[in-house]
Amino acid sequence: MKSSIEKSINNTETSLTLLKILSANSFDSILVTDATASGKIMYANKAFRTLTGHDPSEVIGKTPRILQGPGTDKKVIARLTKALKSGGKFEGKAINYKKDGTPFIMHWRVLPIKVGRTIEAWVAIQREGSVI
Repeated sequence: MKSSIEKSINNTETSLTLLKILSANSFDSILVTDATASGKIMYANKAFRTLTGHDPSEVIGKTPRILQGPGTDKKVIARLTKALKSGGKFEGKAINYKKDGTPFIMHWRVLPIKVGRTIEAWVAIQREGSVI
């Protein structure tokens, strides 16, 4: 069953343009990583720079682990790893680090991008939050 957006937009070029506009103008940070075990960053939007201080162009080919540091909860990362290995969704929060070393609480969701049954990539939607 097609969603209303799928019914409205049947053109691939229009769909891609829509995705670009949504991502580029989102208030939330959006990262797309490849589906390999290394999970290298393929895309980061402008909000990622606002959140982390890292320019999107400088993180392409790196892994999201560049945001981790001594305060990052290893149990949360283990839950993320388990979700990625099983092909499932993940939602959590952890202390991460901005480019200048400033710690912050990051809330994020990670979802598989599937074509059929094959995971082609992962999308992470991230935002800064409070400890609460």
